[in-house]
Amino acid sequence: MMNAFFEQFTAEVSPDIHVVMVWDQAGFHTSKKLKVPENVTIIPLPPYSPELNPVENLWHYLRSHYWANRIYANYDALRYAAIEAWHDSVLNPTIIQSVCRAPYAERIN
Repeated sequence: MMNAFFEQFTAEVSPDIHVVMVWDQAGFHTSKKLKVPENVTIIPLPPYSPELNPVENLWHYLRSHYWANRIYANYDALRYAAIEAWHDSVLNPTIIQSVCRAPYAERIN
């Protein structure tokens, strides 16, 4: 799956541009078959460190507020629910600031 992503990614990014990706160590990020392009550097986060990856809080929020304990009739209904959740929360700066807040990243005066 990640190799397919990299194929698409490298088709969009010029080879003379160097990209740094920070990601967690999910199983599909650490596959021995992973082929990282030469112009990409991977920085893996330490295991079990969600505080370094605030988007994990967003996924938890979306699951608990929009998708938990629901059954969708078909793929289109699931897709619509995902789009609705995205528009309701991800495009709302107040929710993002609240859910993804990282105390260590706040400005101190």
